[in-house]
Amino acid sequence: MSAYVIFDVDIRDPAAYQQFMAGVKPALDAAGAKYLARGGGHKVYEGDWQPRRIVLLEFPTLAAWEDFYNGPTYQGLKAIRDACSEARLVSVEGL
Repeated sequence: MSAYVIFDVDIRDPAAYQQFMAGVKPALDAAGAKYLARGGGHKVYEGDWQPRRIVLLEFPTLAAWEDFYNGPTYQGLKAIRDACSEARLVSVEGL
């Protein structure tokens, strides 16, 4: 069953964030993940959520996502991301 990961990212330093992006794209490919949405326009219809930049990823399974997230490659990249942005993220299993 696929897993979907939704990021809400507030980028404080776009130049440094590009360093994160350069490393994360090949790491996502290696994990079998794919982008479904990345930073496109969005509109809030209900509630008080004020997302900045939304990224939607699909992973083959929830275990694949968790292995990716907790693995040394992403944790190293996450340190770069955390230095130049703030993110909220959630995962959900698909149908």
